[in-house]
Amino acid sequence: MTLIPPTRLKPRKNPVQARAKATVDAIFEATAQVLLSEGLARLTTNHVATRAGVSIGTLYQYFPGKEALLYALVEQLLDQVACQIEEACAAAERPTLDDCAALFVETYFAAKTGDPEKARALYLASSHLEMSALVSRTIVRLQDAAAQMLRRCPEVRAAPPDEVVTCWVAVVTGGTRQILEDTNSAMLLPGFHIELTRLSSAYLRSAFSSGPKRSDG
Repeated sequence: MTLIPPTRLKPRKNPVQARAKATVDAIFEATAQVLLSEGLARLTTNHVATRAGVSIGTLYQYFPGKEALLYALVEQLLDQVACQIEEACAAAERPTLDDCAALFVETYFAAKTGDPEKARALYLASSHLEMSALVSRTIVRLQDAAAQMLRRCPEVRAAPPDEVVTCWVAVVTGGTRQILEDTNSAMLLPGFHIELTRLSSAYLRSAFSSGPKRSDG
């Protein structure tokens, strides 16, 4: 499958004023609604514009086509996920390793599975778009947030190794995506959440169990 490159997915302009932002939000919401109710085959810019209550000319002011629209919607959702993780991790003061595991998994899981049908539809609809750079930027933000939280954990005696943070974030994000993409696994989400937290706790305790605890002085 040939992926559509990012150069063809850039928006024509970004909304600045409140009214313009409201218009783009309405277009995003309409895109998700059409995708969920009628599928990718029925997702056209005309259909989205009608659902959003805007003219097709208004939609084209911002997005050159449905691929750019899908890309922008995924970008917005990934940014929201990253922001929620960053805020939650930054608010954790002197967390235990178990606290770190539970907080990161809970926040990520809630952000990604609040509307699992929408998340699954977007995964499938955007599979033909080249989003590696976008996904990589998001993963780096998650890794940085997790590392900063672990540095404030008294059980971590030194700066958390990059490979530990990378592995942990990869397991949480990759495992959640696998469950979301498989329609037959939707019923497993509650149990998967519990097991992912247990796995994260065990991994972090194993990674940081050796050696003396870090001094608070």
